[in-house]
Amino acid sequence: MDIFEKTKGEHNYTIAKEKGIYPYFHELTSGQDTEVMMEGIDTIMIGSNNYLGFTSEPRVIQAGIEALKKYGTGNSGSRFLNGSLDLHRQLETELAKFLHKEAVMTFSTGFQSNLGIISAIAGMHDVIMCDRENHASIYDACRLSYGEMVRYKHSDMQDLEEKLKKVPDNKGILIVTDGVFSMSGEICKLPEICALARKYGARVMVDDAHGFGVLGKYGRGTAEHFGLEDQVDIIMGTFSKSLASLGGYMASTKEVVEYVKHTSRPYIFSASITPASTATALESLRMLEENPQRVRDLQDISNYMRNGLKKLGVKLIDAPTPIIPIYVYEDEKAFMACKLLLERGVYVNPVVSPATPVGMALLRTSYTATHTKEQMDRAMKKIKEVLDILDVH
Repeated sequence: MDIFEKTKGEHNYTIAKEKGIYPYFHELTSGQDTEVMMEGIDTIMIGSNNYLGFTSEPRVIQAGIEALKKYGTGNSGSRFLNGSLDLHRQLETELAKFLHKEAVMTFSTGFQSNLGIISAIAGMHDVIMCDRENHASIYDACRLSYGEMVRYKHSDMQDLEEKLKKVPDNKGILIVTDGVFSMSGEICKLPEICALARKYGARVMVDDAHGFGVLGKYGRGTAEHFGLEDQVDIIMGTFSKSLASLGGYMASTKEVVEYVKHTSRPYIFSASITPASTATALESLRMLEENPQRVRDLQDISNYMRNGLKKLGVKLIDAPTPIIPIYVYEDEKAFMACKLLLERGVYVNPVVSPATPVGMALLRTSYTATHTKEQMDRAMKKIKEVLDILDVH
């Protein structure tokens, strides 16, 4: 049998293209901001993870330019060998201090961060407890590791405890959860998870890709939000969202960081973060430290949009984060809604099966601290208009 046989015939993406409702790979001809130019349409962007609005900040852009001038375009090697810059170390030192952790190591992407951390930490005599709605990178990391992956029902602490009870005493346990779940915007039940970890001798890892810069008084994320920074053993995060760059990190004890640095294949065998990406992440971090009001601005504009949609009768997943998913139920209606909204100058993301259960398709909307209420009013009006056209209630 030809291995390429699977590429032929009908797929959901080919059907969507034939119907003219294909929602992916739209091209931007402007920078990422609250309003963008997308395929010739002036568009309100409510599908980005640019939570703090740093992608268009002159200070952040200038930091990237200066790094390009000083270090060139790339590092031509891994951190393990010739690809370490003083700039990398500077970012790691300042980020560790900000997160109240002993040490930080950086990876070239967020996806790679989870692959590199979990595959290094979990060995053949270990068990990884994984929330069913964790990010795809966590699932792939579990597969890459030699550990046994055990999934527990989403945010179901009773199910997690039942599964913890079954782990033999001679096995190590790592409980891994998203801090903020990327599709629903829900916050994990971190206090209960930490309590169970103490009870059963497990360690806790939080993927805070969508929590950093979003939760906590100072934007340190889910652990700060709950006052549990000393009880989370590993914090993973990304630079591609609140820090307006590209890359990822792990924050933990010096001992754990040193171990992962010397055993993680995705880390050792990948080129390091480019100078410009490192510099922009560092400058964004400094801006966040100087102005934690950005975090509150993000919360305020998200609440404004959430409350406005509710008043219009829009059915959504209600969680206290800048991710607001709107139910449209059918996959095809999600694709059509994205098309109609883009034509009206609003960009949102479709979330369809298998990312959601069949019949529970969503429009994933997300917000930026620098969005204005006027932009939100326009976006709300268009969303309600399109949902009415599609008879979604």
